[in-house]
Amino acid sequence: MSKAKIRMAMVGGGDGAFIGAIHRIAARLDGMIELVAGAFSSDAKKCKATGELLGLDSSRCYDSYQTLFAEEAKLPADERIDFVAIVTPNHLHFPVAQMALEHGFHVLSDKPATLTLAEAEQLQSIITKQQVLYGLTHTYTGYPMVKEAKHRVKAGELGSIRKVIVEYTQGWLAHSEDEGSKQASWRLDTSKSGISCCMGDIGVHAANLAEYVSDLEITELCADLNHVVEGRALDDDGTVLLRFNNGCKGVLLASQIAIGDENNLRLRVYGDKASLEWSQLEPNSLWLRGHNQAATLLRAGVGELHPDTQNALRTPAGHPEGYLEAFANIYRNFAAQIHAFKQGDNATNSAFDVPGINEAVRGMAFIEHVVASSKQDTKWHKLQIG
Repeated sequence: MSKAKIRMAMVGGGDGAFIGAIHRIAARLDGMIELVAGAFSSDAKKCKATGELLGLDSSRCYDSYQTLFAEEAKLPADERIDFVAIVTPNHLHFPVAQMALEHGFHVLSDKPATLTLAEAEQLQSIITKQQVLYGLTHTYTGYPMVKEAKHRVKAGELGSIRKVIVEYTQGWLAHSEDEGSKQASWRLDTSKSGISCCMGDIGVHAANLAEYVSDLEITELCADLNHVVEGRALDDDGTVLLRFNNGCKGVLLASQIAIGDENNLRLRVYGDKASLEWSQLEPNSLWLRGHNQAATLLRAGVGELHPDTQNALRTPAGHPEGYLEAFANIYRNFAAQIHAFKQGDNATNSAFDVPGINEAVRGMAFIEHVVASSKQDTKWHKLQIG
Protein backbone atom coordinates (compact mmCIF):
# COMPACT_ATOMS: atom_id res chain seq x y z
CA MET A 1 0.00 0.00 0.00
CA SER A 2 1.21 3.50 -0.83
CA LYS A 3 2.63 5.39 2.13
CA ALA A 4 1.64 8.78 0.72
CA LYS A 5 -0.51 10.68 3.15
CA ILE A 6 -4.17 11.15 2.35
CA ARG A 7 -4.90 14.86 1.88
CA MET A 8 -7.85 16.23 3.84
CA ALA A 9 -9.90 19.42 3.86
CA MET A 10 -12.32 20.44 6.57
CA VAL A 11 -15.57 22.39 6.32
CA GLY A 12 -16.55 23.91 9.66
CA GLY A 13 -14.57 23.41 12.83
CA GLY A 14 -13.20 26.92 13.23
CA ASP A 15 -11.16 27.95 16.24
CA GLY A 16 -13.14 27.20 19.41
CA ALA A 17 -15.44 24.62 17.81
CA PHE A 18 -15.44 21.46 19.94
CA ILE A 19 -16.06 18.74 17.37
CA GLY A 20 -13.75 20.24 14.74
CA ALA A 21 -10.79 19.94 17.09
CA ILE A 22 -11.76 16.34 17.91
CA HIS A 23 -11.85 15.46 14.21
CA ARG A 24 -8.43 17.00 13.63
CA ILE A 25 -6.87 15.09 16.53
CA ALA A 26 -8.40 11.85 15.26
CA ALA A 27 -7.27 12.48 11.68
CA ARG A 28 -3.62 13.00 12.58
CA LEU A 29 -3.24 10.37 15.30
CA ASP A 30 -1.94 7.61 13.02
CA GLY A 31 0.05 9.79 10.63
CA MET A 32 -1.92 8.63 7.57
CA ILE A 33 -3.76 11.90 6.93
CA GLU A 34 -2.63 15.49 6.41
CA LEU A 35 -4.93 18.50 6.76
CA VAL A 36 -4.05 20.76 3.82
CA ALA A 37 -7.10 22.97 3.24
CA GLY A 38 -10.32 24.18 4.76
CA ALA A 39 -13.33 26.46 4.89
CA PHE A 40 -13.46 26.62 8.66
CA SER A 41 -15.93 29.48 8.99
CA SER A 42 -18.31 31.55 6.90
CA ASP A 43 -16.37 34.53 8.27
CA ALA A 44 -13.31 34.86 6.02
CA LYS A 45 -11.18 36.40 8.77
CA LYS A 46 -12.00 33.61 11.21
CA CYS A 47 -11.27 31.03 8.52
CA LYS A 48 -7.84 32.52 7.82
CA ALA A 49 -7.12 32.81 11.54
CA THR A 50 -7.96 29.14 12.10
CA GLY A 51 -5.77 28.17 9.16
CA GLU A 52 -2.87 30.15 10.56
CA LEU A 53 -3.22 28.44 13.94
CA LEU A 54 -3.11 25.09 12.15
CA GLY A 55 -0.09 26.08 10.07
CA LEU A 56 -1.87 25.87 6.72
CA ASP A 57 -1.00 27.70 3.53
CA SER A 58 -3.23 30.79 3.56
CA SER A 59 -4.06 30.29 -0.12
CA ARG A 60 -5.85 27.08 0.80
CA CYS A 61 -7.99 28.60 3.55
CA TYR A 62 -11.15 29.42 1.61
CA ASP A 63 -13.97 31.80 2.50
CA SER A 64 -16.67 29.26 1.52
CA TYR A 65 -17.00 25.56 0.87
CA GLN A 66 -18.11 26.36 -2.68
CA THR A 67 -14.81 28.11 -3.35
CA LEU A 68 -12.88 25.33 -1.64
CA PHE A 69 -14.19 22.61 -3.96
CA ALA A 70 -13.97 24.73 -7.11
CA GLU A 71 -10.37 25.76 -6.45
CA GLU A 72 -9.13 22.41 -5.18
CA ALA A 73 -10.53 20.70 -8.28
CA LYS A 74 -8.25 22.90 -10.41
CA LEU A 75 -5.09 21.64 -8.69
CA PRO A 76 -2.99 18.74 -10.01
CA ALA A 77 -4.14 15.30 -8.85
CA ASP A 78 -1.10 14.87 -6.60
CA GLU A 79 -1.79 18.17 -4.80
CA ARG A 80 -5.55 18.52 -4.48
CA ILE A 81 -7.46 17.14 -1.49
CA ASP A 82 -8.58 13.51 -1.44
CA PHE A 83 -11.51 13.99 0.92
CA VAL A 84 -13.36 16.50 3.05
CA ALA A 85 -14.40 16.17 6.69
CA ILE A 86 -17.76 17.87 7.34
CA VAL A 87 -18.07 19.19 10.89
CA THR A 88 -20.80 21.81 10.52
CA PRO A 89 -24.26 21.99 12.11
CA ASN A 90 -26.68 19.49 10.58
CA HIS A 91 -28.37 21.78 8.04
CA LEU A 92 -25.13 22.13 6.07
CA HIS A 93 -24.20 18.45 5.93
CA PHE A 94 -26.12 17.71 2.72
CA PRO A 95 -25.17 20.72 0.56
CA VAL A 96 -21.49 20.42 1.50
CA ALA A 97 -21.43 16.66 0.87
CA GLN A 98 -23.32 17.04 -2.39
CA MET A 99 -20.88 19.60 -3.78
CA ALA A 100 -17.84 17.64 -2.63
CA LEU A 101 -19.07 14.42 -4.22
CA GLU A 102 -19.99 16.15 -7.46
CA HIS A 103 -16.43 17.52 -7.66
CA GLY A 104 -15.09 13.98 -7.22
CA PHE A 105 -13.95 14.30 -3.60
CA HIS A 106 -14.61 11.63 -0.98
CA VAL A 107 -16.59 12.64 2.12
CA LEU A 108 -16.36 11.82 5.82
CA SER A 109 -19.27 13.50 7.59
CA ASP A 110 -20.32 14.06 11.14
CA LYS A 111 -23.69 12.54 11.94
CA PRO A 112 -26.59 12.75 11.35
CA ALA A 113 -25.78 12.67 7.64
CA THR A 114 -28.40 15.20 6.59
CA LEU A 115 -31.29 17.33 7.82
CA THR A 116 -33.96 15.00 6.41
CA LEU A 117 -34.41 11.42 5.23
CA ALA A 118 -35.16 12.67 1.71
CA GLU A 119 -31.75 14.38 1.63
CA ALA A 120 -30.03 11.20 2.80
CA GLU A 121 -31.70 9.19 0.05
CA GLN A 122 -30.70 11.83 -2.50
CA LEU A 123 -27.14 11.66 -1.19
CA GLN A 124 -27.19 7.89 -1.66
CA SER A 125 -28.10 8.37 -5.33
CA ILE A 126 -25.29 10.90 -5.82
CA ILE A 127 -22.72 8.54 -4.28
CA THR A 128 -23.81 5.72 -6.56
CA LYS A 129 -23.66 7.97 -9.61
CA GLN A 130 -20.31 9.61 -8.80
CA GLN A 131 -18.63 6.38 -7.65
CA VAL A 132 -16.88 8.05 -4.72
CA LEU A 133 -16.49 7.10 -1.06
CA TYR A 134 -18.65 8.28 1.82
CA GLY A 135 -18.11 7.69 5.53
CA LEU A 136 -20.06 8.70 8.64
CA THR A 137 -18.47 9.21 12.05
CA HIS A 138 -20.54 6.87 14.19
CA THR A 139 -17.62 7.05 16.58
CA TYR A 140 -18.65 4.39 19.06
CA THR A 141 -18.22 1.61 16.52
CA GLY A 142 -14.51 2.49 16.66
CA TYR A 143 -14.01 1.23 20.22
CA PRO A 144 -11.97 -2.02 20.30
CA MET A 145 -14.25 -3.82 22.74
CA VAL A 146 -17.33 -2.81 20.75
CA LYS A 147 -15.74 -4.60 17.81
CA GLU A 148 -15.05 -7.57 20.07
CA ALA A 149 -18.71 -7.59 21.13
CA LYS A 150 -19.82 -7.54 17.51
CA HIS A 151 -17.64 -10.51 16.61
CA ARG A 152 -18.70 -12.50 19.68
CA VAL A 153 -22.32 -12.07 18.59
CA LYS A 154 -21.49 -12.98 14.99
CA ALA A 155 -19.60 -16.08 16.13
CA GLY A 156 -22.77 -17.31 17.84
CA GLU A 157 -21.50 -17.12 21.43
CA LEU A 158 -24.74 -15.47 22.56
CA GLY A 159 -26.95 -17.78 20.51
CA SER A 160 -30.17 -16.34 19.12
CA ILE A 161 -30.57 -12.69 20.15
CA ARG A 162 -33.64 -12.15 22.32
CA LYS A 163 -33.37 -8.61 23.63
CA VAL A 164 -31.29 -5.46 23.12
CA ILE A 165 -31.16 -2.58 25.58
CA VAL A 166 -29.17 0.56 24.77
CA GLU A 167 -28.95 3.78 26.79
CA TYR A 168 -27.30 7.13 26.12
CA THR A 169 -27.85 9.67 28.87
CA GLN A 170 -26.33 13.09 29.46
CA GLY A 171 -27.14 15.99 31.77
CA TRP A 172 -25.64 18.95 29.91
CA LEU A 173 -29.02 20.40 28.82
CA ALA A 174 -30.81 19.90 32.13
CA HIS A 175 -31.77 23.57 32.58
CA SER A 176 -32.68 26.52 30.36
CA GLU A 177 -29.50 28.36 31.36
CA ASP A 178 -27.51 25.55 29.70
CA GLU A 179 -28.72 26.76 26.31
CA GLY A 180 -26.28 29.66 26.02
CA SER A 181 -23.33 27.76 24.54
CA LYS A 182 -22.72 27.55 20.80
CA GLN A 183 -23.03 23.76 20.96
CA ALA A 184 -26.45 23.98 22.60
CA SER A 185 -27.93 26.87 20.62
CA TRP A 186 -27.81 25.25 17.18
CA ARG A 187 -28.86 21.82 18.45
CA LEU A 188 -32.06 23.35 19.83
CA ASP A 189 -32.72 25.36 16.65
CA THR A 190 -35.02 23.50 14.27
CA SER A 191 -33.59 25.30 11.24
CA LYS A 192 -30.09 23.99 11.98
CA SER A 193 -30.65 20.77 13.92
CA GLY A 194 -33.71 19.36 12.17
CA ILE A 195 -36.78 17.82 13.74
CA SER A 196 -35.03 16.39 16.80
CA CYS A 197 -32.41 17.43 19.34
CA CYS A 198 -31.89 14.50 21.72
CA MET A 199 -32.74 11.66 19.34
CA GLY A 200 -31.00 13.36 16.43
CA ASP A 201 -27.87 14.02 18.46
CA ILE A 202 -27.36 10.95 20.65
CA GLY A 203 -30.35 8.65 20.13
CA VAL A 204 -29.21 7.93 16.59
CA HIS A 205 -25.78 6.92 17.95
CA ALA A 206 -27.46 4.48 20.33
CA ALA A 207 -29.58 2.99 17.54
CA ASN A 208 -26.51 2.58 15.33
CA LEU A 209 -24.55 0.89 18.14
CA ALA A 210 -27.41 -1.54 18.80
CA GLU A 211 -27.55 -2.56 15.14
CA TYR A 212 -23.75 -2.70 14.73
CA VAL A 213 -23.16 -5.08 17.63
CA SER A 214 -26.30 -7.21 17.34
CA ASP A 215 -25.96 -7.58 13.55
CA LEU A 216 -29.71 -6.93 13.39
CA GLU A 217 -31.83 -4.17 11.90
CA ILE A 218 -34.57 -2.17 13.62
CA THR A 219 -37.81 -2.75 11.72
CA GLU A 220 -40.45 -1.17 13.96
CA LEU A 221 -40.49 1.28 16.83
CA CYS A 222 -42.78 2.96 19.32
CA ALA A 223 -41.53 6.26 20.71
CA ASP A 224 -42.33 8.69 23.50
CA LEU A 225 -40.31 11.92 23.26
CA ASN A 226 -40.29 14.62 25.92
CA HIS A 227 -39.66 18.36 26.07
CA VAL A 228 -38.69 18.44 29.74
CA VAL A 229 -37.28 21.97 29.92
CA GLU A 230 -40.07 24.46 29.36
CA GLY A 231 -40.04 26.40 26.13
CA ARG A 232 -38.01 24.00 24.03
CA ALA A 233 -39.23 23.25 20.52
CA LEU A 234 -37.22 20.05 20.25
CA ASP A 235 -36.99 16.93 22.39
CA ASP A 236 -34.44 16.70 25.19
CA ASP A 237 -35.40 13.21 26.42
CA GLY A 238 -37.09 10.09 25.12
CA THR A 239 -37.74 6.35 25.23
CA VAL A 240 -38.17 4.07 22.23
CA LEU A 241 -39.42 0.49 22.09
CA LEU A 242 -37.74 -1.46 19.29
CA ARG A 243 -38.50 -4.49 17.16
CA PHE A 244 -35.71 -6.13 15.17
CA ASN A 245 -35.70 -8.14 11.96
CA ASN A 246 -35.20 -11.46 13.80
CA GLY A 247 -38.34 -10.86 15.89
CA CYS A 248 -36.58 -9.83 19.10
CA LYS A 249 -37.45 -6.64 20.94
CA GLY A 250 -35.46 -3.91 22.61
CA VAL A 251 -35.47 -0.60 24.41
CA LEU A 252 -33.58 2.60 23.60
CA LEU A 253 -33.30 5.34 26.21
CA ALA A 254 -31.77 8.72 25.39
CA SER A 255 -31.73 11.85 27.54
CA GLN A 256 -29.90 15.17 27.78
CA ILE A 257 -31.56 16.22 31.03
CA ALA A 258 -30.24 13.35 33.20
CA ILE A 259 -28.42 15.42 35.81
CA GLY A 260 -25.10 13.93 36.84
CA ASP A 261 -24.66 11.83 33.71
CA GLU A 262 -21.83 12.71 31.34
CA ASN A 263 -21.76 10.59 28.16
CA ASN A 264 -23.27 7.51 29.71
CA LEU A 265 -23.58 5.16 26.73
CA ARG A 266 -24.35 1.56 27.69
CA LEU A 267 -25.31 -1.49 25.62
CA ARG A 268 -26.67 -4.87 26.70
CA VAL A 269 -27.41 -7.71 24.28
CA TYR A 270 -29.16 -10.87 25.48
CA GLY A 271 -29.17 -14.18 23.60
CA ASP A 272 -30.53 -17.62 24.48
CA LYS A 273 -27.01 -18.80 25.42
CA ALA A 274 -25.33 -15.74 26.93
CA SER A 275 -25.38 -11.95 27.20
CA LEU A 276 -22.85 -9.16 26.90
CA GLU A 277 -22.56 -5.67 28.32
CA TRP A 278 -20.38 -2.68 27.31
CA SER A 279 -20.22 0.83 28.74
CA GLN A 280 -18.39 3.86 27.42
CA LEU A 281 -17.54 4.81 31.00
CA GLU A 282 -15.38 1.65 31.12
CA PRO A 283 -14.57 1.20 27.42
CA ASN A 284 -11.73 -1.32 27.76
CA SER A 285 -14.05 -3.83 29.44
CA LEU A 286 -16.64 -6.19 28.00
CA TRP A 287 -18.73 -8.44 30.22
CA LEU A 288 -19.79 -11.84 28.89
CA ARG A 289 -22.29 -13.80 31.00
CA GLY A 290 -23.54 -17.34 30.42
CA HIS A 291 -26.59 -19.05 31.91
CA ASN A 292 -25.92 -20.06 35.53
CA GLN A 293 -22.20 -19.46 35.03
CA ALA A 294 -19.65 -17.07 36.45
CA ALA A 295 -19.38 -13.84 34.49
CA THR A 296 -16.31 -13.35 32.29
CA LEU A 297 -14.62 -9.96 32.10
CA LEU A 298 -12.87 -9.47 28.76
CA ARG A 299 -10.24 -6.72 28.75
CA ALA A 300 -8.69 -4.87 25.85
CA GLY A 301 -5.26 -6.24 25.03
CA VAL A 302 -5.59 -9.33 27.21
CA GLY A 303 -5.97 -12.88 25.89
CA GLU A 304 -7.29 -13.98 22.53
CA LEU A 305 -9.33 -11.24 20.89
CA HIS A 306 -10.60 -10.89 17.34
CA PRO A 307 -8.07 -9.44 14.84
CA ASP A 308 -10.33 -6.39 14.28
CA THR A 309 -10.23 -5.74 18.03
CA GLN A 310 -6.45 -6.04 18.13
CA ASN A 311 -6.09 -3.78 15.09
CA ALA A 312 -8.12 -1.10 16.85
CA LEU A 313 -5.76 -1.05 19.83
CA ARG A 314 -2.61 1.06 20.00
CA THR A 315 -1.27 0.50 23.53
CA PRO A 316 -0.53 -2.48 25.80
CA ALA A 317 -3.12 -3.80 28.23
CA GLY A 318 -3.90 -1.48 31.12
CA HIS A 319 -3.34 1.72 29.16
CA PRO A 320 -6.77 3.33 28.66
CA GLU A 321 -7.90 4.05 25.13
CA GLY A 322 -11.03 6.06 24.69
CA TYR A 323 -13.09 8.43 22.59
CA LEU A 324 -10.23 10.05 20.67
CA GLU A 325 -8.75 6.69 19.71
CA ALA A 326 -12.17 5.34 18.69
CA PHE A 327 -12.64 8.43 16.53
CA ALA A 328 -9.17 7.91 15.07
CA ASN A 329 -10.04 4.33 14.13
CA ILE A 330 -12.78 5.65 11.85
CA TYR A 331 -10.30 8.04 10.22
CA ARG A 332 -7.58 5.40 9.89
CA ASN A 333 -9.97 2.92 8.28
CA PHE A 334 -11.31 5.58 5.93
CA ALA A 335 -7.77 6.54 4.88
CA ALA A 336 -7.03 2.87 4.15
CA GLN A 337 -10.27 2.68 2.19
CA ILE A 338 -9.18 5.67 0.04
CA HIS A 339 -5.79 4.03 -0.60
CA ALA A 340 -7.57 0.86 -1.75
CA PHE A 341 -9.91 2.91 -3.94
CA LYS A 342 -6.95 4.59 -5.65
CA GLN A 343 -5.39 1.22 -6.40
CA GLY A 344 -8.60 -0.25 -7.78
CA ASP A 345 -8.98 -2.76 -4.95
CA ASN A 346 -12.12 -3.67 -3.03
CA ALA A 347 -13.00 -0.41 -1.27
CA THR A 348 -16.44 -1.03 0.20
CA ASN A 349 -17.39 0.42 3.57
CA SER A 350 -18.01 -3.05 5.01
CA ALA A 351 -14.57 -4.25 3.91
CA PHE A 352 -12.95 -1.44 5.88
CA ASP A 353 -15.43 -1.32 8.78
CA VAL A 354 -16.40 2.29 8.03
CA PRO A 355 -20.02 3.40 8.64
CA GLY A 356 -21.32 4.61 5.30
CA ILE A 357 -24.35 5.78 3.35
CA ASN A 358 -26.46 2.78 4.39
CA GLU A 359 -25.99 3.72 8.04
CA ALA A 360 -26.64 7.35 7.09
CA VAL A 361 -30.01 6.53 5.53
CA ARG A 362 -30.98 4.20 8.38
CA GLY A 363 -30.05 6.90 10.90
CA MET A 364 -32.25 9.51 9.27
CA ALA A 365 -35.09 6.99 8.95
CA PHE A 366 -34.74 6.27 12.67
CA ILE A 367 -34.94 9.97 13.58
CA GLU A 368 -37.94 10.71 11.38
CA HIS A 369 -39.88 7.62 12.46
CA VAL A 370 -39.17 8.25 16.14
CA VAL A 371 -40.55 11.79 15.89
CA ALA A 372 -43.58 10.65 13.88
CA SER A 373 -44.30 7.80 16.30
CA SER A 374 -44.12 10.09 19.31
CA LYS A 375 -46.80 12.34 17.81
CA GLN A 376 -49.29 9.46 17.50
CA ASP A 377 -51.56 8.94 20.50
CA THR A 378 -53.04 5.61 19.40
CA LYS A 379 -49.96 3.60 20.28
CA TRP A 380 -50.74 3.78 24.04
CA HIS A 381 -53.52 1.60 25.41
CA LYS A 382 -54.94 1.82 28.90
CA LEU A 383 -54.87 -1.31 31.03
CA GLN A 384 -58.49 -2.36 31.43
CA ILE A 385 -59.19 -4.57 34.47
CA GLY A 386 -62.59 -5.96 35.43
